[in-house]
Amino acid sequence: MKVILIRHGETLGNREKRYVGITDESLTAEGRQALSRVPAPPAERVYASPRRRCLETAAILYPGQPVFQEPGLAECDFGEFEYKNYRELAGNPDYQRWIDSGGTIGFPGGETREAFQRRCVEAFRKVLEESRQAGCQALALVVHGGTIMALMSALGVPETSYYDWQLPNGG
Repeated sequence: MKVILIRHGETLGNREKRYVGITDESLTAEGRQALSRVPAPPAERVYASPRRRCLETAAILYPGQPVFQEPGLAECDFGEFEYKNYRELAGNPDYQRWIDSGGTIGFPGGETREAFQRRCVEAFRKVLEESRQAGCQALALVVHGGTIMALMSALGVPETSYYDWQLPNGG
C-alpha cells in the first residue's frame, strides 16, 4: 500500500512561528491559494487529524472525497507553550530546559515527545489496518508537521532524527 503523508497548509500561527498544537485555527488565504495550485497525489482513502487546518487542507486537495478523521493523528499538546513563539518564551526557564534537552523532555502541562510519538504510531497502525481491510492501494494522511516527524522518526527508513523530518506547510 502506498502511504502519502501531507502537512496541512499555512495558518497564521505557522506564519508567526508559534507552537500550534491543540489550537484549532483555519488556513490563511495564502495557504488556501498555495494548496489549490498543487496537484494532490491520487489516494483511494483520505484520513486527517480532526483539527480544522487539516480538514480544510484535505477538502482542498481531495474535493468531494470522504475524509476519515483520526484523533490520534492530531498535533502534540504543547501545554504552557501553546500558541506562543520563541520570542514570547525567551527567558522562560521551562522553555530553556526544553531547548537544552533537544526537545526531548515534556512540555509543561502538555505531552512528552515519547507519548506523542506512541499516540501517533498507534493511530497510524489503526489507519493502515482499516485501509488494508478496505482493499486500499493508496492512502493519504493530511496531518501536522509534528505528526509526520513523530511517525517518520519512529518508522522511517533509514532511521534518522525527529527534526530531520520537518516539512513546509503543504509539503
